Amino acid sequence: MSQNKWDKYKQLLLSLKEQILKGGYTTRGEDLEIPPEELSDEADLANSVIAQQVSFQIRDREMSKLRFINMALERIENDSYGHCEDCNTEISAKRLMNQPWTEYCIDHAEEREREQKSRSA
Repeated sequence: MSQNKWDKYKQLLLSLKEQILKGGYTTRGEDLEIPPEELSDEADLANSVIAQQVSFQIRDREMSKLRFINMALERIENDSYGHCEDCNTEISAKRLMNQPWTEYCIDHAEEREREQKSRSA
């Protein structure tokens, strides 16, 4: 991969990382607490629990994305970025622009997704 491409993807990954960190999902905790006044009313409690579940899911998704971004930055540093972890072929530029933290070419990513779906079914 050329130095110019390497820099472009690194900047993109760093920008995405900064967005996640500035989004507060890694440090904010007030959305995970239920105010005492909402504990007495079942409807308020149900709404608070649903809001908490959504917050947990968003936080989990963002933290997972952050881990993948950090791993991609490590791959850039050790010159393995942009190559599929399964077959070592070069991952398309279109895929890397859409999902710059990806570890797999589209064929192997789809294969893994099918395997996960079959395990959970």
